[in-house]
Amino acid sequence: MSSSTYKSVVLNTRPEQHIVLGETFQITHTPVPTLDQLKDGEVVFKTEYISVDPGMRDWLKEPGSYMPPVALGEPMRGFAVGTISASNNANLPVGSHATGLVGWSELKIIHGDQLQKFEIPAGGKLADALSLLGMTSLTAYYGVIKIGQVKPGDFVVVSGAAGATGSIAGQIAKIKGATVLGVAGSDDKVRWLKDIGFDDALNYKDEDFVRKFEAATIGGIDMFYDNVGGQVLELALEQAKIHGRIVLCGGVSQVNTTSPQGPKNYLNIIYKRLRVEGFLVFDYPEENAQAFSQISQWFSEGKLKAKETIIKGGLEQAEKALRDIYNGVNTGGPHNTDVTEVANERKANCWSRCDIHHTLDG
Repeated sequence: MSSSTYKSVVLNTRPEQHIVLGETFQITHTPVPTLDQLKDGEVVFKTEYISVDPGMRDWLKEPGSYMPPVALGEPMRGFAVGTISASNNANLPVGSHATGLVGWSELKIIHGDQLQKFEIPAGGKLADALSLLGMTSLTAYYGVIKIGQVKPGDFVVVSGAAGATGSIAGQIAKIKGATVLGVAGSDDKVRWLKDIGFDDALNYKDEDFVRKFEAATIGGIDMFYDNVGGQVLELALEQAKIHGRIVLCGGVSQVNTTSPQGPKNYLNIIYKRLRVEGFLVFDYPEENAQAFSQISQWFSEGKLKAKETIIKGGLEQAEKALRDIYNGVNTGGPHNTDVTEVANERKANCWSRCDIHHTLDG
């Protein structure tokens, strides 16, 4: 690649069902921006890591979901953490770090109002901005605290529990005094969930999973934190207590199908007077500072743990990383957050690598 250009991954075609490598996205090259192109308040954001998360698949669909779909020919939307390489913004000087919904691009001119300054905490690292100290933890926090209203003594079940959001949701519920059961997709993930403090965990791929789930939840579920949908949601509706809370965070099992599975037993919502509520991490912007402060405190106290997978190979690996979330392609171990590291090996303005921070389902 020329030192005068940078790479972006743009949407080439909308997938009808599965992401097709080499077809859904394509690489483009754009001239490197210069300082004189910056308007007041703008910066050049140099991407270090991008996060690849389950919810991103919805951004490819028309007519869109909670935000408009990514336009054809535009860089794929996504959260990133990076370094300010040029600045016309006093709050974001050159060399400072920031996070934001920047997208799959090595460089970007962006207004500082669209970024959140990030200070690397003691004992932390830059990639933490996309995992423990990022939007996935914030999502877990709001789901458990605001929507689930967890309280001491609750029995909580988390689906996709070894994923980025689910693992933090379960740990926050534990901090708040709940007993927590996790549901994940491998025996390694089950062991890891127990290692980080879950009271119990089940592998939904086990032949006798339904029996084990019913036995583990025989006393009833106070709060179910759902990242997956499908069968596990139906089981939770069966096992929920009267006036139980169902927190709908995601439905990764239903994303790539043209005929999503709705719960057959939805009448339990009426019979058991359940409160079922979906939410978005963007719903409480005025509370983000307080929430991040609390999450950072738990992190510094060692109460929150996570694993992340750094995917090497640069932006070129982002398409495959996103596809693999829904195809279940992983090692079977716990994958909290997978990060594509858009690592900096520059000569002048040349980018040669980018690695991915990639969130797999649990």
